[in-house]
Amino acid sequence: MLWIIGIIAFFLSAIIDNLTATIVLVTLLRKLIHSKKERLWFVALIVIAANAGGAWSPIGDVTTTMLWIGNKTSAAGLVKELLVPSLATFAVPFFIATLLPVFKGTLDTDESELTGEKLKSSRLMLYLGLGMIIFVPFFKTITHLPPYLGMMFSLGIVWLVSEYIHPEENFDEKDRHLYSGLRALSRIELSSILFFLGILMAVASLETLAIENMGTLKYMATMLQKSIPNQYIVVSILGLLSAIIDNVPLVAATMGMYDFPLDHHLWHFIAYAAGTGGSLLIIGSAAGVAAMGMEKIDFIWYFKKITWLAFLGYIAGIAIFMLMDVWL
Repeated sequence: MLWIIGIIAFFLSAIIDNLTATIVLVTLLRKLIHSKKERLWFVALIVIAANAGGAWSPIGDVTTTMLWIGNKTSAAGLVKELLVPSLATFAVPFFIATLLPVFKGTLDTDESELTGEKLKSSRLMLYLGLGMIIFVPFFKTITHLPPYLGMMFSLGIVWLVSEYIHPEENFDEKDRHLYSGLRALSRIELSSILFFLGILMAVASLETLAIENMGTLKYMATMLQKSIPNQYIVVSILGLLSAIIDNVPLVAATMGMYDFPLDHHLWHFIAYAAGTGGSLLIIGSAAGVAAMGMEKIDFIWYFKKITWLAFLGYIAGIAIFMLMDVWL
C-alpha cells in the first residue's frame, strides 16, 4: 500500500501540483487508515513523494512554474533532466521505509466508508479537469503565449462543460450554483496568492538595490562564487535552506542572481534542489505545511522520524543528476 500511495503521489503531483496532490491523498488516507499513528507515517512519506514528483513537471510545483514562466527552463527540459533524479529521491526513502517495523503487517480498513452516492458526470469532470491542466504546457509550446492564457482557456472549457451537465437525476435549476465554476473559484486560497505575490515583490525590490555597481542578488551570487567555487555545492546548500526559508523566495532570488541561458543544467539543478530540499522539514514546502495542518503532524516527530529518509533521497537525486550531467 505504501508503494501504491507513493506512486500515485509522485505522478499526481506532476499534474495537479504537489500541494493539491497531498491534500487529495491525505483525505483519501483518512478513509483508508483509521489509526492516526500509522497514518502519520504514510502522510509524511506522501510529502516526500509529492515534492519529488512536482520537481520534474513545469506545473508540479510553484518553483518549477516560476522557472518555466521566466523562460529559464522548458517543459521538455525539466522532464528530460529531472525525471530520473526525482524518481531516485522518491524511491530511496520508500525502499528504506519498507524495511521499517511500522510498515510490516496488515492495515484495518473500513470499505463501507469508501462507498457512497456518486454524482453523474463526476468522472467526466475529473478527466476533463486533469486533461486541461496537462494541456497548458502544450499550449505554451505550440502558441508561445504566456502559460496563464492557456490556464484561463482551460478554465473556460471546464466552466463551459460544467454549465451543461446534470450532476443529479432530478437536477433542479435552483441547485445549479452548487456545481458552478463560480462556486469553485470562490474556494481559491487567496491568502497563499498574496503571500507569493509579496515574496516576488520583495525579491524584485532587492534586484533594484545596487551594491558595488551591481544588483544585490548579483552581488550575492558573485560572493558565493568566490567563497564556494563549485556551483553544485552552492545550489545543494540552497536546497537545504529551502527547508527552512521556503523554496519560493530562494528560487526567485536565484533567478535574479544568475544569467544562464534557457535549459542550462544549473536551472534544472535549482529546480530539483529547491523542490525536493523542502521535504527535509515539515515546514519546508507547501505540501508539508498542508499535511501538518490537516493531520497535526508534530515538527519534532517529523524531524526525528522522516528527515533522515528525505535527506538520503535528496543526496541520491543529487548524485544521479551529477552523473547524468557528466555522461549525457
